[in-house]
Amino acid sequence: VGVIGYPNVGKSTLLAAVSAAKPKIASYPFTTREPILGVVEVGQRSFVLAEIPGLIDGAHLGRGLGHDFLRHIVRTRILVHLIDGSSSSPAEDMAQVNAELSLFDSALAQKPQLVVVNKIDLPQVRTRLAELRESFAAAGSKALFVSAATGEGIPELMAETMNMLQSAVGTEAGGKIVRKVFHPQPRGVAPRVHKEGDTFVVTAPELERLVARTGVVSYGVRRGAQEAIRQIGGQQGFGEGWGQAG
Repeated sequence: VGVIGYPNVGKSTLLAAVSAAKPKIASYPFTTREPILGVVEVGQRSFVLAEIPGLIDGAHLGRGLGHDFLRHIVRTRILVHLIDGSSSSPAEDMAQVNAELSLFDSALAQKPQLVVVNKIDLPQVRTRLAELRESFAAAGSKALFVSAATGEGIPELMAETMNMLQSAVGTEAGGKIVRKVFHPQPRGVAPRVHKEGDTFVVTAPELERLVARTGVVSYGVRRGAQEAIRQIGGQQGFGEGWGQAG
């Protein structure tokens, strides 16, 4: 699930409120410069929420942090479109961000999307909720209203996100319901080591699963994966420095 929107709409605050992720939060644009992931639990289910750095007008041309992060949006199944309720025209903000998505890749505009108005804890937003509902309805969208700062409306938003995600996953193949069954691989399988030229190659199902999960995400996640790899190596008796270059 990707969280999109203009800079400073509260994406980092939302991610921190619903997961254990610790994004940098500040009141200036482009605080987030690479996608940040957090795992959200809804009852017995969970999903990965990815904060996509803020888009600006002209992002499809590479302006701001444009192309790099539009490409990350392609990998998501559904989008949470977060909008600043204190903006002079929130519905227009939504339309402009969606236009950038469409100009970059028309398929992005077809992704299922939850429209979410943030910052309803602010008095100037609270007093215009009826007006905002009407403006989004006129634009053909039903908006949810939340405060990432106080948590108001967040449980309902996460439940709605989970429902939309399950619908998207279940109908990916030609409208047919698809149920994915995962067969866990046995754990505790000892790594195998063989030599290719001057290189020692370690093969281990646990490491392969770890790399598959974290291969294309942020620097912070890669660092975490490297630490986990070193720990697995230590448990298998390879020594402290086995996961380092050289």
